[in-house]
Amino acid sequence: MAMPRKGSRPITVDGAAFRWRVGHRPSRRGGDGPSPLTFAVERAEHPGCVLVVSLPCARPDNQWGSRTITVRPLLVAACVRRALESGWTPSRPGPLFTLDLTEDELTGLLGGPPAYLIPFLWGMIPEGGTIRDLPRARQIWSRENDEKASPERRET
Repeated sequence: MAMPRKGSRPITVDGAAFRWRVGHRPSRRGGDGPSPLTFAVERAEHPGCVLVVSLPCARPDNQWGSRTITVRPLLVAACVRRALESGWTPSRPGPLFTLDLTEDELTGLLGGPPAYLIPFLWGMIPEGGTIRDLPRARQIWSRENDEKASPERRET
């Protein structure tokens, strides 16, 4: 089963052309926690077996505030290489080939620890960061500071 072309991005890995995309909707898990962040990869020309990569973090739209990452081409290329080493044959039709990454495998593929983000009301906070790391939160916090700094604004 081929993945939709709409919303996919091209990537070339070791001379071979692929398309990839992050899934648009979380899977239904019955409320037992956030859905994992997944993305799919297939050959650009004559697609066959689709690779589905499951990452050890949540989707950015999770409502539990679980950490997430941004899927970048570097990670996609590393996952394609790992899947090919594990027996994925993208030119042959067949069932989905699943690659479930652990925390250690993700760190190894990225060449260092991932830059996790924590979803918050107005955006993403870098893991270990504070509310002041959000651009919109600075505007909200500055309103309070502006009122203290300029009393004439409160009178109007």
